[in-house]
Amino acid sequence: MKILLYGLNFAPELTGIGRFSGDMAIWLAARGHEVRAVTAPPYYPDWKVAEGYSGCWWRRENWQGVDVIRCPLYVPRLASGLRRIIHLASFAISSAAPAKWLGLFWRPDVVFVVEPTAFVAPAGLASAWFAGALSWLHVQDFEFDAAIELGLLPRAFSGSASASERFMLRRFDTVSTISSRMVERLEGKDVPADRTVMFPNWVDTAHILPEADGAGFRAELGVSQDAVVALYSGNIGEKQGIEQIATAAQCVVQDRRDGDPPIQFVLAGAGAGLDVIEQAVRDHGLGENAFRLLPLQPEEKLPALLAMADIHLLPQRAEAADLVMPSKLGGMLSSGRPVVASASPGTQIAQTVSSCGVVVEPGDGEAFGQAVLGLARDADRRKTLGVAARLEAESNWDRNAVLERFERELERRVTARKEKR
Repeated sequence: MKILLYGLNFAPELTGIGRFSGDMAIWLAARGHEVRAVTAPPYYPDWKVAEGYSGCWWRRENWQGVDVIRCPLYVPRLASGLRRIIHLASFAISSAAPAKWLGLFWRPDVVFVVEPTAFVAPAGLASAWFAGALSWLHVQDFEFDAAIELGLLPRAFSGSASASERFMLRRFDTVSTISSRMVERLEGKDVPADRTVMFPNWVDTAHILPEADGAGFRAELGVSQDAVVALYSGNIGEKQGIEQIATAAQCVVQDRRDGDPPIQFVLAGAGAGLDVIEQAVRDHGLGENAFRLLPLQPEEKLPALLAMADIHLLPQRAEAADLVMPSKLGGMLSSGRPVVASASPGTQIAQTVSSCGVVVEPGDGEAFGQAVLGLARDADRRKTLGVAARLEAESNWDRNAVLERFERELERRVTARKEKR
């Protein structure tokens, strides 16, 4: 197939949507498909255009078998509501012509549009129409709902945003998203069930392994081998409620008893919320013996970083429930370690983590800390939950299994469209 991927984020970004869009495109190209991408220069999660790229001009490159057109965009240093809108709109404007040109002259079989950002949906639909291609929208998160629920946009925009979104969703031949609860939300937005697909994120279970050299990574950091490490790794954004981790760490420091193992909180990441967690650490008076802040780690160190942990941390704000499904969860599970998550009962996160970790109410940093402390005191329970986590990753998150299912569905829908013409 000839596949046009159209979205804001792409490889070599290390976290979030760019990681998955890039990996998917590379996997499809390796399977013999002709893949092209219209995207932006890498800038996330640092909110700064990466060295060697420009945010002011177009650029063409080949990325591991994928022909990529990078389009300019405005990247704000502080991603407030209005600046974020300008940021998204700037990419939609600069990328519209390349996307339409490829539809008209390259004529792909499918135009695969990734939300965020929905701002590119009109150009994606036009590209598919020019090519007579299948139009497919993949919703990584419900950006309008999340922006309003998290206070990034005024609620006065909710009516018009919802109407525009519903109108746009109904125009695509296929709409996919990453969890069953998010598929239900699509159907609640009037997308017919036969046009919805669950296409979850994934993890390379052959790369992220429980037996990776976590001990070596600890030695690099000077973390004691007998310490219980509680780790958060990835993007630090508005949806995470990341300040819960500092509250949890303070709770652990205050409530540790004689005989408890040393407990080390480690946060390795970058993003718009980094200042918030740094301030919270200072406010709680947490020293390096309790809390370590690390930069986002390169891909080659990720297996060892995740294996260094005894417990993984997955904070989430209540307002983001089932509007997103944190992509970092796959790596946590694949590393064979238990997870402490903040999630409301009945949400997709709570359902996933309940069998391989501990779930507490969002925003309750003290309960988060008590969950960490309870697991730190019980090595046998950590081991049991870790085995369950690895089994969950192998059963439902395996990279090749997920992408092979997607490829079959893509081929089926492209073939059906061609037969109708």
